[in-house]
Amino acid sequence: MSERLEAIEEKLAHLERAVNELSDVVARQQKDLDRALERNQRLVDKIAALESEAGVSATAYEKPPHY
Repeated sequence: MSERLEAIEEKLAHLERAVNELSDVVARQQKDLDRALERNQRLVDKIAALESEAGVSATAYEKPPHY
């Protein structure tokens, strides 16, 4: 019975370590994702500002007269 309990405790310790490592990875990935989303929003804002300064939208596409 003692050996069985020790084996279970050892497996539990390994699982706890694995969960902690995965938690650290997820937290790091969330920070990376947050930074990427912030950067993306800044770029979207910058593009919108440039478009409004130029008076032309990058999405506004007119066909040339020869079409």
